[in-house]
Amino acid sequence: MNGAGVRHGPHALSGLLGHWRGRTQVAAGPWGPERSVDAEVTYSQVAGGLGVVQSYRHAEPDGSHFEGHGIFTIDPVHNDVLWYYVDSAGVPLGSATRCTWRDGVLRVERRTAGSWTRHSIEVADGVLTHVTELRSAGQDDGGDTPEAGTDGNESPYKPFMRSEFHRA
Repeated sequence: MNGAGVRHGPHALSGLLGHWRGRTQVAAGPWGPERSVDAEVTYSQVAGGLGVVQSYRHAEPDGSHFEGHGIFTIDPVHNDVLWYYVDSAGVPLGSATRCTWRDGVLRVERRTAGSWTRHSIEVADGVLTHVTELRSAGQDDGGDTPEAGTDGNESPYKPFMRSEFHRA
Protein backbone atom coordinates (compact mmCIF):
# COMPACT_ATOMS: atom_id res chain seq x y z
CA MET A 1 0.00 0.00 0.00
CA ASN A 2 1.54 3.26 -1.05
CA GLY A 3 0.90 6.58 -2.64
CA ALA A 4 -1.44 9.46 -2.02
CA GLY A 5 -4.32 7.95 -3.97
CA VAL A 6 -5.58 4.60 -5.07
CA ARG A 7 -3.96 4.12 -8.44
CA HIS A 8 -4.29 0.38 -8.77
CA GLY A 9 -8.06 -0.18 -8.75
CA PRO A 10 -9.14 -3.29 -6.85
CA HIS A 11 -5.48 -4.29 -6.36
CA ALA A 12 -4.82 -1.29 -4.09
CA LEU A 13 -5.65 -3.38 -1.01
CA SER A 14 -3.65 -6.44 -2.03
CA GLY A 15 -0.91 -5.74 0.54
CA LEU A 16 -3.41 -6.47 3.31
CA LEU A 17 -4.52 -9.88 1.99
CA GLY A 18 -3.88 -12.91 4.15
CA HIS A 19 -4.01 -14.06 7.75
CA TRP A 20 -2.09 -12.02 10.34
CA ARG A 21 -1.37 -12.68 14.05
CA GLY A 22 0.02 -10.38 16.69
CA ARG A 23 -0.78 -8.30 19.74
CA THR A 24 -3.21 -5.51 20.44
CA GLN A 25 -2.51 -2.95 23.12
CA VAL A 26 -5.84 -1.71 24.52
CA ALA A 27 -5.74 1.63 26.37
CA ALA A 28 -7.42 2.03 29.75
CA GLY A 29 -10.96 3.41 29.64
CA PRO A 30 -14.58 2.62 30.45
CA TRP A 31 -14.02 -0.74 28.70
CA GLY A 32 -11.43 -1.80 31.30
CA PRO A 33 -7.79 -1.45 32.35
CA GLU A 34 -4.87 -1.12 29.94
CA ARG A 35 -3.88 -4.52 28.61
CA SER A 36 -2.13 -6.39 25.82
CA VAL A 37 -4.01 -9.25 24.15
CA ASP A 38 -3.30 -11.83 21.46
CA ALA A 39 -5.10 -10.84 18.27
CA GLU A 40 -5.57 -11.93 14.69
CA VAL A 41 -6.96 -10.39 11.53
CA THR A 42 -7.69 -11.81 8.11
CA TYR A 43 -8.18 -9.86 4.88
CA SER A 44 -9.85 -11.84 2.06
CA GLN A 45 -10.89 -10.87 -1.45
CA VAL A 46 -14.59 -11.23 -2.27
CA ALA A 47 -16.91 -10.46 -5.17
CA GLY A 48 -14.38 -11.28 -7.87
CA GLY A 49 -11.74 -9.10 -6.24
CA LEU A 50 -13.94 -5.99 -6.02
CA GLY A 51 -14.03 -6.12 -2.22
CA VAL A 52 -11.81 -7.08 0.69
CA VAL A 53 -13.38 -8.45 3.88
CA GLN A 54 -11.59 -7.71 7.14
CA SER A 55 -12.17 -9.99 10.17
CA TYR A 56 -10.49 -9.05 13.48
CA ARG A 57 -10.68 -10.88 16.80
CA HIS A 58 -8.98 -10.80 20.16
CA ALA A 59 -9.64 -12.76 23.35
CA GLU A 60 -9.79 -11.01 26.71
CA PRO A 61 -8.14 -12.48 29.83
CA ASP A 62 -11.61 -13.29 31.25
CA GLY A 63 -12.44 -15.44 28.21
CA SER A 64 -14.70 -12.90 26.49
CA HIS A 65 -13.74 -11.59 23.09
CA PHE A 66 -13.98 -8.57 20.83
CA GLU A 67 -14.48 -8.90 17.11
CA GLY A 68 -14.88 -6.51 14.23
CA HIS A 69 -15.68 -7.06 10.57
CA GLY A 70 -15.34 -4.66 7.71
CA ILE A 71 -15.57 -4.61 3.95
CA PHE A 72 -13.40 -2.38 1.81
CA THR A 73 -14.23 -1.66 -1.80
CA ILE A 74 -12.92 0.71 -4.44
CA ASP A 75 -15.18 3.54 -5.58
CA PRO A 76 -14.38 3.54 -9.32
CA VAL A 77 -15.92 6.98 -9.83
CA HIS A 78 -13.75 8.73 -7.24
CA ASN A 79 -10.87 6.20 -7.38
CA ASP A 80 -10.73 5.82 -3.61
CA VAL A 81 -11.60 3.30 -0.90
CA LEU A 82 -14.89 2.88 0.96
CA TRP A 83 -15.12 0.98 4.28
CA TYR A 84 -18.18 -0.41 6.03
CA TYR A 85 -17.52 -1.74 9.55
CA VAL A 86 -19.35 -3.35 12.46
CA ASP A 87 -18.02 -4.74 15.74
CA SER A 88 -19.13 -6.51 18.89
CA ALA A 89 -19.03 -3.29 20.96
CA GLY A 90 -22.60 -2.66 19.82
CA VAL A 91 -22.10 0.82 18.37
CA PRO A 92 -25.02 1.59 16.02
CA LEU A 93 -24.19 0.96 12.38
CA GLY A 94 -23.52 3.85 10.11
CA SER A 95 -22.97 4.14 6.41
CA ALA A 96 -19.82 3.32 4.46
CA THR A 97 -16.98 5.75 5.15
CA ARG A 98 -14.62 7.17 2.55
CA CYS A 99 -10.97 6.43 3.30
CA THR A 100 -7.94 8.50 2.39
CA TRP A 101 -4.33 7.58 1.63
CA ARG A 102 -1.57 9.60 3.27
CA ASP A 103 2.07 8.58 2.97
CA GLY A 104 1.21 4.91 2.40
CA VAL A 105 -1.28 4.77 5.29
CA LEU A 106 -4.97 4.01 4.75
CA ARG A 107 -6.89 6.36 7.06
CA VAL A 108 -10.53 6.59 7.95
CA GLU A 109 -12.45 8.89 10.27
CA ARG A 110 -16.02 7.86 10.93
CA ARG A 111 -18.71 9.38 13.06
CA THR A 112 -21.07 7.24 15.08
CA ALA A 113 -23.73 8.26 17.58
CA GLY A 114 -21.83 10.25 20.19
CA SER A 115 -18.26 9.86 18.94
CA TRP A 116 -15.66 9.84 16.19
CA THR A 117 -13.34 6.91 15.50
CA ARG A 118 -10.10 7.29 13.57
CA HIS A 119 -8.27 4.31 12.08
CA SER A 120 -4.84 4.15 10.45
CA ILE A 121 -3.84 0.94 8.64
CA GLU A 122 -0.39 0.38 7.19
CA VAL A 123 1.81 -2.45 5.99
CA ALA A 124 5.52 -1.63 6.22
CA ASP A 125 8.54 -3.93 6.46
CA GLY A 126 6.31 -7.01 6.80
CA VAL A 127 4.33 -5.59 9.74
CA LEU A 128 0.64 -4.70 9.56
CA THR A 129 -0.17 -1.91 12.02
CA HIS A 130 -3.75 -0.84 12.79
CA VAL A 131 -4.18 2.11 15.18
CA THR A 132 -7.63 3.07 16.47
CA GLU A 133 -8.31 6.33 18.30
CA LEU A 134 -11.52 7.73 19.80
CA ARG A 135 -12.99 11.19 20.25
CA SER A 136 -16.21 12.17 22.03
CA ALA A 137 -18.52 14.18 19.75
CA GLY A 138 -19.48 16.51 22.60
CA GLN A 139 -15.87 17.49 23.30
CA ASP A 140 -15.39 21.24 23.57
CA ASP A 141 -13.02 21.65 20.66
CA GLY A 142 -14.56 24.59 18.91
CA GLY A 143 -15.95 22.63 16.01
CA ASP A 144 -17.70 19.56 14.73
CA THR A 145 -14.88 18.25 12.58
CA PRO A 146 -12.76 15.31 13.66
CA GLU A 147 -9.46 17.17 13.31
CA ALA A 148 -10.43 20.22 15.41
CA GLY A 149 -8.34 20.65 18.57
CA THR A 150 -8.62 22.92 21.57
CA ASP A 151 -5.53 24.91 20.61
CA GLY A 152 -5.59 24.30 16.87
CA ASN A 153 -2.66 21.89 17.15
CA GLU A 154 -3.53 19.17 19.66
CA SER A 155 -5.68 16.34 18.37
CA PRO A 156 -8.80 15.66 20.44
CA TYR A 157 -8.37 11.93 19.72
CA LYS A 158 -7.30 9.55 22.48
CA PRO A 159 -5.63 6.13 21.99
CA PHE A 160 -7.93 3.10 22.05
CA MET A 161 -6.22 0.15 20.36
CA ARG A 162 -2.90 -0.37 18.62
CA SER A 163 -2.35 -3.68 16.86
CA GLU A 164 0.82 -5.01 15.26
CA PHE A 165 0.65 -8.18 13.19
CA HIS A 166 2.91 -10.50 11.21
CA ARG A 167 1.71 -12.89 8.52
CA ALA A 168 0.64 -16.20 10.03
